[in-house]
Amino acid sequence: MKLNINLKKKIQRFCLVLICLVVLIFQSDSSNLKALTMDNYQGEMVIEELRLQVPANVKAAWLDAEKEIWEPWLSSQDGFLGRQLFWDKEKEEALILVNWKSKKLWKSIPIAEVNVVQQKFEASVKAALNVGENPFKLIYEGELNKQK
Repeated sequence: MKLNINLKKKIQRFCLVLICLVVLIFQSDSSNLKALTMDNYQGEMVIEELRLQVPANVKAAWLDAEKEIWEPWLSSQDGFLGRQLFWDKEKEEALILVNWKSKKLWKSIPIAEVNVVQQKFEASVKAALNVGENPFKLIYEGELNKQK
């Protein structure tokens, strides 16, 4: 009887270990293991993605400030290839896609310089709308890399 209980415990432990191994094996996705980190794309074109909350009643002010502040500054940056602005009426959300020649060139721009331009943008918007704070809240920022 005692031998039978010990045998059952050993079989249960063996089964548990076997289940864990099977789960571990099937969880490892070989394509993920071979994937390159984004740092390996330093020399390839990258798209900066920004999403902003842009209410319908201030959309025109957003577009004007983008054209007056960001567009000239971006055009002067090494590696800047162009950008596209989109606006979703239902979500009242803007999507900004900025094309860069390479991630290295994009990320070489000092953040302090970007912050100065952002402050000018916000000051322009606040003055145009006669408000105390920037009405355009950043929802998301990221990057898109061209796939081969």
